[in-house]
Amino acid sequence: MGQGVARVDGRAKVTGAARYAADNEVAGVLHGFLVMSTIARGEVVEIDTGAALAHPGVVAVYTHADMPRLKLPDFPFNRRFIPMQDTRVHHHGQPVAYVLAQTLEQAQEAANLVKVRYRAEHPVARMADVLDEAFLPEKFRNRPNEAARGDAAAALEQAEVRIDQTYSSPMQHHNPIEPHTTTAVWEDGTLILYESTQGVVFARNAVAFAFGKGRESVRVISPYLGGGFGAKGPTYPHTLLTAAAAQLAGRPVKLVLSRAQMYTSNGHRAEYRHHLRLGATRQGMLTAIVDTSTAQVTRVEENIYNGSDSTLRLYACPNVHVRQLGVRLDLPTSSYMRSPETTAHFGLETAMDELSYELGIDPVELRIRNHTEVDQQSETGQAYAGKQLLECYRAAAEAFGWARRSPRPGVTRDGDEYVGWGMATETHTYGVIPSQVHLAIGPDGRATLRAATQEIGTGTYTVLTQVVAEGLGMPLGHVTTLLGDTAYPEASLSAGSSTMPSVAGPAADAARRARDAVIALAVADPRSPLLGVPAEEVVTENGHLFARGDRDRRDTYRNVVTRHGSAVEVTGRQDNTAGHSFGAVFLEVRIQPRLGRLRVTRVVTAHDLGRVLNRRTARGQVIGGVTWGIGFALMEHTMVDPNTARVVNPNLSTYLVPVCADTPSVEALFVDRSEPDGKLLGVRGFGETPGTGVPAAIGNAIYHAIGRRLRDVPFTPDKLL
Repeated sequence: MGQGVARVDGRAKVTGAARYAADNEVAGVLHGFLVMSTIARGEVVEIDTGAALAHPGVVAVYTHADMPRLKLPDFPFNRRFIPMQDTRVHHHGQPVAYVLAQTLEQAQEAANLVKVRYRAEHPVARMADVLDEAFLPEKFRNRPNEAARGDAAAALEQAEVRIDQTYSSPMQHHNPIEPHTTTAVWEDGTLILYESTQGVVFARNAVAFAFGKGRESVRVISPYLGGGFGAKGPTYPHTLLTAAAAQLAGRPVKLVLSRAQMYTSNGHRAEYRHHLRLGATRQGMLTAIVDTSTAQVTRVEENIYNGSDSTLRLYACPNVHVRQLGVRLDLPTSSYMRSPETTAHFGLETAMDELSYELGIDPVELRIRNHTEVDQQSETGQAYAGKQLLECYRAAAEAFGWARRSPRPGVTRDGDEYVGWGMATETHTYGVIPSQVHLAIGPDGRATLRAATQEIGTGTYTVLTQVVAEGLGMPLGHVTTLLGDTAYPEASLSAGSSTMPSVAGPAADAARRARDAVIALAVADPRSPLLGVPAEEVVTENGHLFARGDRDRRDTYRNVVTRHGSAVEVTGRQDNTAGHSFGAVFLEVRIQPRLGRLRVTRVVTAHDLGRVLNRRTARGQVIGGVTWGIGFALMEHTMVDPNTARVVNPNLSTYLVPVCADTPSVEALFVDRSEPDGKLLGVRGFGETPGTGVPAAIGNAIYHAIGRRLRDVPFTPDKLL
C-alpha cells in the first residue's frame, strides 16, 4: 500500500474487455427511447401515438395511461414525482412517452412521430426574477438549512474591518462521457438491472420500493462507470420507467439517454447566489461571518445540495450565522455535483482574499492566523483527528515559490501578458456508509474480494486489491476484486468521498481474518512444515507462510487451502466515522489584455488525506479536481431560455468543459500521515477535496494579475475585458 500501482483494470478498459452497463448483450432486447416534454409547466392534454406505432420495428408506445402506478421512493430518488404517472409537466424535457422498437434507430425515429398536445402555463426560469420569494426550506437528510453560533449580527456591527460582497455561479451539468443507461430484464418475477450507477445498493432499494417488491427480488449490476460525478448517485426516473416498460412488454428493454436528454434527466449543480459578510480585527482575526446563500429549487422539491460546511467549520470564528435559502423555478431538479460544497467555498475563499488585501496581510498568513484545530460546530470542542492543513500551506507555498510574490496587483508582466498568483484553502467533508466485503481464498492459492460498491473511475478496484494483497502477504496478481453487483455484500455508495473510508477498512479486516484462518489451518496440519509453530510466529509474504525464526519452515496459501479441501471464506467489516480532508492550492494565471484571454499555467497543491493508499490514483484525483475547478471558474455554464425554461446548450459543443490544452501540469504533494487511530488504515475520503479551492484561487490570481475582482463565474473574456 502507498505505492503508485498501475490500475489493475487498466488493460481491460483500454482493450475494450471491460463491460459497461450498455455493453451487456441480452437476448430479445428491445430498444427504448423517451419522448420529452416541449413545455416547462402545464398539463398533457392528448398524446397521439398512431404514427409512431405504425413505424417499422415499433413494438409499443407507452404513456401515462399505460404505465403501472409506482410508489415514490425516498432519497436516493431525488425527485418528488415520477414522470408518466399523471398528466402534470414540471419541467421542459420531462418524459411523457416511452417508445420500444427492435432497433435504437427505429425507436428514435418513432419518438419524433409522437404528437403531444399541452395546456401550457408560463414558467419561471430565472432566479433573479423571483429573489424576493426566497424561503428557508425544511432540513434535508437531517441537516438544517440555518445554523448559528454566537451573535454574528452584533459582532459584524462592531468589527474593525468588514467585507460585504455577493458571489454567484450558474447552473452547471455533470457530463460524464458515458451516458446514463438501463437494461431491464424480468425473470420469474425477479428484476435484473444492468445500470450505470454510483450506488448499486441504493438503486436496488429505490427500485424495489417503487415496484413494491422485496429487495431480494431486484439485482443491480454495474461493474464499471464511464464517469458519474454525482449524476449517477441518486436513482432517476428513466430507471424506473425502463423497468416498467420491460414489465409491460414482457421482454428486456435497453435505454441509453442521449446527451441532450441528460441535461434534463439527471440533475445538475443549481444556480447559486452567495451574500457573504466578514468581520475581522485589524490584526486579521475573524470575529463574524454572516453567510446567506440562495439556490434554485423546484415547485415540488426543495432540497439544497450546496452546503456551507466551510463557512461553519474551516476557520476559527466565534460568531457565525448561515442561512441556505431556496427559490422555486420551473426547471429540472438539481442534485449533488462533484464537490458540491465548492459553490459556497468559492465565496468564502474569495472573501478571505479580499480581506487580506483590505488588511495588507499575506493571503496565506491570514488563513494561518484563523486556523483551527477544533471543529467549530462541535458542541464539545472536538479536535480534528490529525489535521495537517498548516503543513499543506507550508509545503505548497514553498514548492510554488510564493515568497517571491509581489503583493501589489497588476505589476507583474511577462511580455504582453499580465501574470497573477492566487491561492485558496481546500476542504470537503467525506461520508461513511456501513459496508461489508466477502473474501475467499481458493485451492489455487488466489484470493477473490467481493463487495457491492462501484468502480466510478477513481481506482477502487486497484486500491482494494492493494489492501487485500498486503493484508494477506500475497502477490498483487493473485488477488481479484469484484465490484458493482448487489449479489455481493452491501457496501458504500460511490459518492460523498465515502468509498475508501467505508470499504478499505472492511477489506483490510477480511484480509486479516483470512490470513489468520489459513495460518490456523497450517499450524494444526500434520502435513504442513509449520505444524506446531505458534500462530503469532507465522509471517506471510509473496503467497508463502514462514516461521518467523526459521524461514526454511514454509508453506503456501495454495498448499494449505488445497489440503483443507475447500476455500477459506470470511466476511470483513469495520466501522469508521465521517470527517474532513484538507489542502491548499496555489496557481498562476496569465492574461492577454487585448483579447481577455486567460490561461492557468501552473498549479501546485498539497493535501492532507490521511494515509495515501496509492500515490498514482491520488494524484489522478488531484488532476481531476484541478480540471473540474478550471471548468467551474472559466467555462461551464448551462444556459436556459428565460421564456421557455428550456436548456439551450445541451451538448459538448456549446457547454464547454476543459480539455488537455486548457489544463497545465499539476504538482501534487501529499502529507502522508495516518490518522492517530490506525485501525482503519488511516484513510480519509479525498476525491472531492482537490476541486474545492481552485475556482477561488483562479479568481484571486486574476485580481493579483490585473487588479480587478471578479465574483461571478465563469470568468469569461467579456468580463476580463
